[in-house]
Amino acid sequence: MRRVEPLPGADPLPEQTVMDFMTDQDVQKYFEDGYVVLDGLLTPQECDELRQRMVEIVDRMDVPEHCRITFSTYHDEQLSEQGNADYFITSGDKIRFFFEKGVFGDKGEFIVPKHRSLNKVGHALHAYEPLYKKATHSPRVQGIAKKLGLVHPVILQSMYIFKQPGIGGEVTPHQDATFLYTEPLGRVLGLWIALEDATVNNGCLWFIPGSHRSGISRRMVRTPKGTFPLTDFVGRERDHDAERFVAAPVKKGGAVLIHGEVVHRSAENTSEDSRHVYAFHLMESQDTIWSPGNWLQPTEELPFPPLYTK
Repeated sequence: MRRVEPLPGADPLPEQTVMDFMTDQDVQKYFEDGYVVLDGLLTPQECDELRQRMVEIVDRMDVPEHCRITFSTYHDEQLSEQGNADYFITSGDKIRFFFEKGVFGDKGEFIVPKHRSLNKVGHALHAYEPLYKKATHSPRVQGIAKKLGLVHPVILQSMYIFKQPGIGGEVTPHQDATFLYTEPLGRVLGLWIALEDATVNNGCLWFIPGSHRSGISRRMVRTPKGTFPLTDFVGRERDHDAERFVAAPVKKGGAVLIHGEVVHRSAENTSEDSRHVYAFHLMESQDTIWSPGNWLQPTEELPFPPLYTK
């Protein structure tokens, strides 16, 4: 990402607030390693409020029928896969629910408590849920963006990630720019906020420091209209030496800043503790082309909203 001056005309944050939270050393680590851990982005109370609000959202969630299907024939499987793919690819301007494997029985009923069934909720919490919108646009988040030199950052997507105890699935090594591709590269930044302690035991993130300098080796792209599957991959993921990954545990309320090209992963959660996270992605929109081949596209209902607010 380019280092530039803050947006002219924007209401400046108190310089001390920014400097106290993100230091020059933090900025240097982010650019050198492709990630940095920042403690105390949110207070414990703010974390608890976001978690409680998600409890309320899940209490009243509507589970689409295709999510509940236990496959009996190849035709059923195809229909379910198509329904799930469409449900995902049209979720950029909505709040939708994505489940762990094996949480539904033969008749589509939950066989685990429904609050323990979810993998994530996405992808527009930042637009429609006031508490998540407030966290996304918080002075500290805006301060981070300004400290990194972002001029016109916009919010691409947001997710609540559960990493359920015992069943929270592995996230294999990947780069966010594989799914959120820009020209030029280097314009996407992820903020991953721990709403509970994220530890080596319950599935914290692991990174290959410096791997953001090597570009990307594959892209997820939309397939031509009327074809299935709805997305495909161009290229392939590189082989990564497991010994190069470094753990990045985070205390409740802390955040990890993630460069769009840094390689990262997380292991299965085999512990008895959940690892709830609120995450969202920003893009520097100035002089940037958002690929029309990306699965995620802005809509009339929800253009990518600017981060900076007055």
